[in-house]
Amino acid sequence: MKVIKAMLLGAALVLGAATGSATWAAASEPAVQAQPTVNINQANAAELAEALQGIGISRANAIVAWRQAHGPFKSVDDLANVKGIGAATIKRNKSRILLK
Repeated sequence: MKVIKAMLLGAALVLGAATGSATWAAASEPAVQAQPTVNINQANAAELAEALQGIGISRANAIVAWRQAHGPFKSVDDLANVKGIGAATIKRNKSRILLK
């Protein structure tokens, strides 16, 4: 009887540990948040300012003004032509920018 109790207790501990550790591991994984993207050839200034890091409404207005004056951006690197937007800002936002 003691042997059966010991075996059942051991099995319960093993199953509990396996289940508990899997649950704990799943709970401790960081949630992946979707990164916002924006089409710089169609977005308005508010959309640009919201989606792009380091771009406020003033720079977003400059992006829209440049686009209206020169036509659509052909590459993400064309943003460097907009006053106040440098290589670091472009690099930080490359994965957020769409060209359509």
